[in-house]
Amino acid sequence: MTLVRIADTIDDLNRLIGSLLKWGLLLVVLLTAATAILRYAFNTGYPWLSEIGVWLNAMVFTLGAGWVLLEGGHVRVDLFYGRLGERGRAWVNLIGTLSLLYPMLLVLALKSWPSIQRSWLQLEHSPTIDGLPFMYLLKSCILGFCLLLALQGLSLMCRSLLVLQSTKVGAYQHV
Repeated sequence: MTLVRIADTIDDLNRLIGSLLKWGLLLVVLLTAATAILRYAFNTGYPWLSEIGVWLNAMVFTLGAGWVLLEGGHVRVDLFYGRLGERGRAWVNLIGTLSLLYPMLLVLALKSWPSIQRSWLQLEHSPTIDGLPFMYLLKSCILGFCLLLALQGLSLMCRSLLVLQSTKVGAYQHV
């Protein structure tokens, strides 16, 4: 598989996930509104309903991180990056992915693994009375975050390598 096909496949995966997760945000807003209306208008509440909104929000943000990187939505120190040419940005992206993104994701995955594993073994549920029974799925989103962000980092590196190998301007998209 060529670098372009690898990058395009990863980009397509994160675009698909991002387009699905956008609908999750609408659901979060509706659930939060329903929870507030039930609590303040009808003086009743359902902890599980409140947790669905909070947990879905967490899932959207963790699983959507790769898509946000693809779309250039992560914060960058743009003081120098914006002034660099295409090759300079490619070097920054390549070095930054290898020296910052991947080590951070590795530490996060390794440090969270025991808690996730324990959660699955215990089929952990919410500590809230009448809360949701599948905390292990929520905790597993941490690994999904690491995987999807690592894949998008690979796409970023592939496109950076293409720029560095090419003499043509415009070979690098998604900076």
